[in-house]
Amino acid sequence: MSAGALPGRAPARAAPAGAPTSDALARARGLRLMAFDVDGVLTDGTLYLTDAGAELKAFHALDGLGLKLLQGAGRELARISGRRSNAVAARAAGLGIARLFQGVEDKLAVFERVRGELGFDARACGFMGDDLPDLP
Repeated sequence: MSAGALPGRAPARAAPAGAPTSDALARARGLRLMAFDVDGVLTDGTLYLTDAGAELKAFHALDGLGLKLLQGAGRELARISGRRSNAVAARAAGLGIARLFQGVEDKLAVFERVRGELGFDARACGFMGDDLPDLP
């Protein structure tokens, strides 16, 4: 038996590299609103254009499942995108995400407006982006 191990129990193991800390988990549990950029966050960032000029996007099914799980846990969701896309609107509708904002230049202003409408403290809200326009 290794030092610190209890009889009948395996020794404690260190969390894997990159595993969330207890502080990160506690903060995640306190989230009431989670907003997301779309291109590069809910897609791989590639913009597919047809010869006719139509734009296509690919969404991963597991991201959709994750969003549905957040909704099922009582979290409010929003999508805030700098681009406009019928594909984004269709995917949001298919997932039941009513708060969709497209063609947004000032994402922070939209995020703050949604947060205020819901009456949530800033510490209970998160935004996930992947590029400079996503920074506050």
